[in-house]
Amino acid sequence: MTKVKINPGICGLITTVTALSEDQQEVTVQVKSGCASINKMFAELGNTFDAFEVCLAKPGTGEFYEYASKNFPGHASCPALAGIIKCMEVECKLALPKTASIEFE
Repeated sequence: MTKVKINPGICGLITTVTALSEDQQEVTVQVKSGCASINKMFAELGNTFDAFEVCLAKPGTGEFYEYASKNFPGHASCPALAGIIKCMEVECKLALPKTASIEFE
């Protein structure tokens, strides 16, 4: 089981993700977010996905980004989707767990 907490910055809408995969391809995620758009996305798309389709897509593509482009308010820099995908990626052994960040100087 892999868990992450995504703090997107000024909006303060924290997202927590737990990913679980038994075969390192089909992955189930539990997503809880202060963001109504993210919660609605998983209510509509479900919580079980093919990790290869989600994690190995080209940047900005795939079902999460397609859904977001049609249904989310405009906010292209939100790191929540990337964080959710990163959690899935690590759970399915497609990447190693290493903290990522955006820091202002």
